[in-house]
Amino acid sequence: MNKSRVSKNVLLIFKKEVMYNPVIFQTIKRYDIQFNILEAKILPKQEGRLILQLEGEQDELDRAVDYMESEGVKVEVLTDRVKRDEEKCVHCGACTAVCKTGALSIDHVSMQVMFNPELCVVCGQCQVACPVKAVVVAGIDMDVLAA
Repeated sequence: MNKSRVSKNVLLIFKKEVMYNPVIFQTIKRYDIQFNILEAKILPKQEGRLILQLEGEQDELDRAVDYMESEGVKVEVLTDRVKRDEEKCVHCGACTAVCKTGALSIDHVSMQVMFNPELCVVCGQCQVACPVKAVVVAGIDMDVLAA
């Protein structure tokens, strides 16, 4: 049975107690997933943060995330870090013009801005481009925004 592969972008937060443990190496070794480092910030002896694109079968990704969390790594799904205020959004499409990954696009039937979270790398360009400030993005340095 050929299962389909999926992609998930995540922020990993390594507190100082676990940041020097080979958690990523062990995760890749144990589970059939691929990873791509999109952004990293390491404060020696304090904290490390990585934004990774993980790809694999859904059950393997879930098990890999569970494993990393069991090793003391905080895992946040990046699409949870992008918030759009639907009442403010006027669907002008300014955000789609700067979205390099195609996560934001215009549905030419409804003329509404659509969001594909699987393509989002949370670069923040949509927030900068939005003329009505309908988009807020929590970056690598910020905690997740309240829903």
